[in-house]
Amino acid sequence: MGSAERNKATARRVFEELFNQRRLDVADELFAPDYRNHAGAEFGGPEGMRRLVEELTTAFPDHHTQIDDIIAEDDRVALRVTFSGTHEAAFRGMPPTGRRFSQMQMHHVRLDDRGRAVDHWAVRDDVGMMAQLGLLPTPADR
Repeated sequence: MGSAERNKATARRVFEELFNQRRLDVADELFAPDYRNHAGAEFGGPEGMRRLVEELTTAFPDHHTQIDDIIAEDDRVALRVTFSGTHEAAFRGMPPTGRRFSQMQMHHVRLDDRGRAVDHWAVRDDVGMMAQLGLLPTPADR
């Protein structure tokens, strides 16, 4: 398997095993010790990714990430995913709403020569998510 295919397989495992199956034990295999999440710097290294999955699972117990597109070249992988769930507990200062949401996300990952993630950047539709959760003012609120 070439490095691009190996890296796509790693990226799939991140979402399918770590996030969707909540298999926290795979974080050490998938992330380098010096892994940097540029889309949320507080979550670095494998331990930071375990904490992120725990935080998401607390707030959105049924969360699921669907991989919609995945492209790889050399040491880079780009993904378009749909993240969805039900907001059952507080999340980063947002009180629980009990509402479901579906959020589009774009991820760009750089992997090392062992196939572990070292850098990550993301773009998420946080405004769309907050609107679906009823956490944004509507024109009637003005």
